[in-house]
Amino acid sequence: MRLILAPMEGLADVYLRRLITAQGGFDRVVSEFVRVVDQLLPESVFYNVCPELLQGGRTDSGTPVRVQLLGNHLDALAANAQRAIALGSDGIDLNFGCPSKTVNRSQGGAVLLREPDTLYQVVRAVREALPAHLVVSAKMRLGYDDTELMLDNARAIADAGATELTVHARTRAQGYAPPAHWHELARIREAITIPLIANGDVWTPADYRACRQIAGTPDIMLGRGAIRHPDLAQRIRHNDETPMAWARLAGLIGQFWREVRRDMPEKYCAGRLKQWLNHLRAVHPDAERLWHKVRAERSLPALDTLIRALEADPEGMTED
Repeated sequence: MRLILAPMEGLADVYLRRLITAQGGFDRVVSEFVRVVDQLLPESVFYNVCPELLQGGRTDSGTPVRVQLLGNHLDALAANAQRAIALGSDGIDLNFGCPSKTVNRSQGGAVLLREPDTLYQVVRAVREALPAHLVVSAKMRLGYDDTELMLDNARAIADAGATELTVHARTRAQGYAPPAHWHELARIREAITIPLIANGDVWTPADYRACRQIAGTPDIMLGRGAIRHPDLAQRIRHNDETPMAWARLAGLIGQFWREVRRDMPEKYCAGRLKQWLNHLRAVHPDAERLWHKVRAERSLPALDTLIRALEADPEGMTED
């Protein structure tokens, strides 16, 4: 079993990566993507996306972090892969799954799933730029509009020399709409000889067991499930269906807020807290009640007071 925290642009930033991996259970993290166009990027870009590079390419709890690159310019991708490795990345991951219209219009992310030959060339360029012992992984979806090229894409990535392949079990057109199509992952697993990592709709340990059985792989990438349940990886490892107690989660919300307030520009702090609470409230009734208390608040001192009250009395703070 390998459990990996997914790259989620604008969501799984360094603050949540730090908090979630501190709960234990993860083998690796993949960073938000570094967008590559046609040039070697300065080191500051990598440090901005992946501050963990400044501490040996690991989170505070010691979980290795792998930089993800997005783009289609072969020489630039190769050069930036070398730079990421030199800065301490735990291998290189390539993004062929981002559904963003803006990214896709610039020929990056999931749009490349229309072109298996391009996938091959991108992976090959990065693979040849790095020593053989370093991992080059890739993440894709089942396809762009449909699954017609699914197996061609997976084989192209594997044949180009990728070490492992993560597949989000939806097409780009399906976005994040349920369900994830785990049965398609079983077809991919049979078509390639490199390890397959399944991704999509694993919210609970029971989901993990079902996905593992249907997809035929023990290796899972956790995305939104880990955002909503920070201890999900640890619970999967212990087959524990008991959700995190609200008092403990309230403490994590307080920790998150203090770190955001310390490091982020003030204009982004309130939105960052509300974004995470918006995910938490989907599964935690107390988070729903807290959300209603903070959603219209813009004053950072007022939010400071609310979060201090939450930490002092988690149950009282979320009473109706």
